[in-house]
Amino acid sequence: MIPSAFDYVRATTVDEAVAALVAGGDDVKVISGGQSLIPVLRLRLSHPSLIVDVSKIDEMRTIVDEGSSLLIGAAVTTDALIKDARVQADVPLLAMTAATVADPAIRHRGTFGGSCAHADPAGDLPTVAQALDAEFVIAGSGGRRTVAARDFFVDYFTTAVGPDEVLVAVRVPKLGAGWGANYQKFQRTAQAWAIVGVAASVKTEGGIITGARIALTNMGATPIRASSVETALTGGPATTEAIKAASASAADGTRPTSDTHAQAEFRSHLARVHTARAVAKAAGI
Repeated sequence: MIPSAFDYVRATTVDEAVAALVAGGDDVKVISGGQSLIPVLRLRLSHPSLIVDVSKIDEMRTIVDEGSSLLIGAAVTTDALIKDARVQADVPLLAMTAATVADPAIRHRGTFGGSCAHADPAGDLPTVAQALDAEFVIAGSGGRRTVAARDFFVDYFTTAVGPDEVLVAVRVPKLGAGWGANYQKFQRTAQAWAIVGVAASVKTEGGIITGARIALTNMGATPIRASSVETALTGGPATTEAIKAASASAADGTRPTSDTHAQAEFRSHLARVHTARAVAKAAGI
């Protein structure tokens, strides 16, 4: 199908983008890679009067090393996350997860910020942001503000970004030495959305797990931290048996849906199984 008619603005700075959003009112959409928005437009599920293109804003296409964290521009592509040496070295969970997203064509166009702002509960990259306690830098007419991942994802396809605001960057903390990472997901085909996914970063010292950060994909309306598993793992041995026992609570407090792809009970089972697998691999077992 052909989208409804709309006006188009290609912004060259964040300020230009914000000004266009303010002038356009509530009926405006932001586009970068377009891998989520364009299909929606073609199906006429959305009818914006204005689209603001932020794909050429230099500030949003860079990765900056801030010492204790990486500030990743919202328009940095998924493919760039995979190939960037700093992401590979300092935030390996993000690079690893990015490599599982869809296919090469989508990874070359889709963006980190776009995936997070779209907030599909089946999306892989938002789960990593949740697991790593990322911060989101948002610009609006009132200036810039920073929102923690735990407050950024609000509901299905809903975030803390307001109608006159744009996501500029995502600040991802470096975990440092001793941390391993792994992302596991169950999907119908290699290019499909995750039915369930698990992002895990685990720190081990002398055979003991001293830190764990785990988040779940598609187990609720937003990415969910598996805090009970994190608590159960910390201070315990890095063994298959201990990890399996701790992962038994992975689905606690979640609200998985039942749909044509999987029943809620099956998703809960997958969460437990894949949490154990992700943690074990992250711990080097």
